[in-house]
Amino acid sequence: MKRYLPQLVLVLLVIALAPAALAADHTKDSLDTVKKNLKAKKAVLFDVRELREWNAGHLKQAVLVPLSKLRGGTDPASIVKDLKKDIIIYCHCRSGGRVLVATDIVRKLGYDMRPLKYGYADLLEAGFEKAK
Repeated sequence: MKRYLPQLVLVLLVIALAPAALAADHTKDSLDTVKKNLKAKKAVLFDVRELREWNAGHLKQAVLVPLSKLRGGTDPASIVKDLKKDIIIYCHCRSGGRVLVATDIVRKLGYDMRPLKYGYADLLEAGFEKAK
């Protein structure tokens, strides 16, 4: 048994790290590219913050799809069914964390979802327009 212990540890380590390797990562698209794609209607902006956060302020072009709703008992496919699969979905939240979980869910449905590492306040600072 001692002879196989290093190989066993290696196999267990690979199994443990595999899901993290497959997880979403923040998009490399610049904010200028995001703005350009939104303006050209090649993309939409998803806000995965919760309703109370949305009500406190949100971006003009954003669509609210709270992460809790994507993770809740509702089938995620029914939540995003009205989106076209040939557009980019840029996803944002408060600080860039929830977007990774949301992206993993939505990508499994065949959408090109790209999580932004920038949060709501960062996007406002970068010139994204706040809804009135």
